Amino acid sequence: KHGVRIEVLLNATTRRDEQGHVIGVVGIGQDITGRIAQEREYSKLIDTANAPIFGVDTKGSVNVWNQCARKLVGYNTDEVMGHSLVKEFITEDYQASVQAVLDKALDGVETANFEFPLITKAGARIEVLLNATTRRNEHDKVIGVVGIGQDITARLAQEREYSKLIDNANAPIFGVDTFGRVNVWNKCARKIVGYTLDEVMGKNLVQEFITNEYKDAVST
Repeated sequence: KHGVRIEVLLNATTRRDEQGHVIGVVGIGQDITGRIAQEREYSKLIDTANAPIFGVDTKGSVNVWNQCARKLVGYNTDEVMGHSLVKEFITEDYQASVQAVLDKALDGVETANFEFPLITKAGARIEVLLNATTRRNEHDKVIGVVGIGQDITARLAQEREYSKLIDNANAPIFGVDTFGRVNVWNKCARKIVGYTLDEVMGKNLVQEFITNEYKDAVST
């Protein structure tokens, strides 16, 4: 009456008389204006987010591809929507593992910080850190997966360069994890001590390579 548009979800049922003759239709409606507005706002937030976000349906076909994903990978929405994410955009060596992450999310088991490569439209390989989240409808039924990604290509390149600098340094350099196990052993350390990478990696530095009189001092 006031010219306001509302969205209605309708169930139309045939109406019959006592002889079974059709005499009309009964419509049972539900006002979904608020829900539609929320979905539009949700879609807008996803599309304008400053992280690549994509989504797939239960068959693995792309149904969400935001602006950042388009900019990062190079494919526009028309080129990816309805296409298989795994088969068409994931490198062959990672297809099985990415599919496993999607399958787990479809079963309600979400995955955080999963690294995998994507191939851009130009043929370049980029490294992505992914959080895969189960997507559900208003009835809590699983309808797909939403992946929120982070381009870590530059970070991995820096880490590789850092590792290269350490390995080629003209001083012995070693590293241990929080359990005291060797996880860095550069060329100079190998040359001076004589142990190869295979002989030291994962071994306890103090227990296996430090003399008894210095073990306590090195441990502290």
